[in-house]
Amino acid sequence: MASVIFYERPGCGNNTRQKVRLAASGHTVLAKNLLKEKWTAERLRAFFGDLPVVQWFNQSAPKVKSGEVDPAVLDAESALEQMLAEPLLIRRPLMEVNGIRRVGFDAEAVRAWIGLNDEKPNHDLEKCPKHHQALPCPSPETVP
Repeated sequence: MASVIFYERPGCGNNTRQKVRLAASGHTVLAKNLLKEKWTAERLRAFFGDLPVVQWFNQSAPKVKSGEVDPAVLDAESALEQMLAEPLLIRRPLMEVNGIRRVGFDAEAVRAWIGLNDEKPNHDLEKCPKHHQALPCPSPETVP
């Protein structure tokens, strides 16, 4: 099984469920706080591979949801600049196994990459399940 470096937003329910699923599949998960990591454009870019820029973004980030940031109109350089300035914009999780880096938690892609057990989650493990009326996740400043 794999040793997964897992960059997350502490307090995010989906990131917690993703880590549990990886561990239940026999993987060792080393969780790191994505918001406190010292990113460079080059290092961050390596997680996105050849995905289109719009898929680099956390679609649940407040600035994306409000329209203040529109990933569809950004080029790679501008997108990275914005993400370095505000890491909440980065799609989660970022994962690294043996030098191979990926973004997001598409269960089928993770299964093909490092393996997952056959358990199927009852909801999408990447989209935020919270609705606008629900209380938001804890503020990043309040989570260790």
